[in-house]
Amino acid sequence: MGLYDRYLSVRHRRHPAAPPAHVAVVLTERDLLEQGAYETLEAFLGWAFEYGADRVTVTVSVLDEAVVDTLARELAEVDAPRRLAVRTPADTQRADAPVRVNIGLGGKREFAAAVRDVAEAVEAGELDPAEIDEEDIESRLVFPEEPDLVIKTGAERLSDFLIWQSVYSELYFTDVNWRDFRERDYLRAVLDFQNRQRRFGR
Repeated sequence: MGLYDRYLSVRHRRHPAAPPAHVAVVLTERDLLEQGAYETLEAFLGWAFEYGADRVTVTVSVLDEAVVDTLARELAEVDAPRRLAVRTPADTQRADAPVRVNIGLGGKREFAAAVRDVAEAVEAGELDPAEIDEEDIESRLVFPEEPDLVIKTGAERLSDFLIWQSVYSELYFTDVNWRDFRERDYLRAVLDFQNRQRRFGR
């Protein structure tokens, strides 16, 4: 760790505000094709837990579904500091682990699937339409928990991801590309989060 990184680390540890407990990072298929991308991911997971997170969600958006299985195999081999679960569109069981990787499951698709499931429950007489609430949707999402902080590298735009879950998340954009993302970039994101006043839609 360089001198500047140590400076940021001290600022973080002395900050009166709590760090994000649940961090999400949005990656693209292209990010993972870059040399060193998986090493960056392993380092990222280490930084997240070192600086206060207890859960990390990695969302990988893909354009070509043919690469999903390959990505899943490669991501399952990532050296994570805590248990890692990889989820693909073919999976039917919810993944629950401190590190969760969601490949190719766009937020629109996930939300539509949840709505379909609710509609089927109504048709089967298991749900009263007048009593449907947020929990009925959330319980049917792949990853129902809401991230505190969502990090997007490379551009100031979001992919089709975690549409429901991120509505009250703090969003952090950096021009740094994923292959060049360093500890100092992670610490900047955390410090930015700690300096914000969260409103949760209020």
